[in-house]
Amino acid sequence: MLITTTPNIEHKQISKYIGLVNGEAIIGANLVKDFFTSIKDVVGGHSGAYVQALREAKSIAIKEMIDQASRLGANAIIGVDLDYQTIGSNGAMLMVSANGTAVVVE
Repeated sequence: MLITTTPNIEHKQISKYIGLVNGEAIIGANLVKDFFTSIKDVVGGHSGAYVQALREAKSIAIKEMIDQASRLGANAIIGVDLDYQTIGSNGAMLMVSANGTAVVVE
C-alpha cells in the first residue's frame, strides 16, 4: 500500500477515488507509570516511555487506516494527516488519528 501526505503520487495516475479512510488509537495515562516516568525516564527533555507509546499508537492508527483502504479495494492512500488529541477533562488519554483518501493508482 502506497501512503503519502501529498495529494498525488509522482509517476502514478489516480484512476479511482474511493473515499475517506481513517484509523484511531487511544492510549491512557497510568498514574504510576507517569510518576516513575517523570523520575526515571526524562532525558534531554522528553520521556522515552511516552515517545514509545506514541509511536505504537501511531502505528495502530495507520494500520487501521490501511486495513480499511484495502477492504475497499484501494492500493494507495493520499493526503494522509495524523492528529493527536487529549481526551477527558484531565487529559488522561491521548488519541492518535490517521485520515486520508483511499485511491486506486496505476
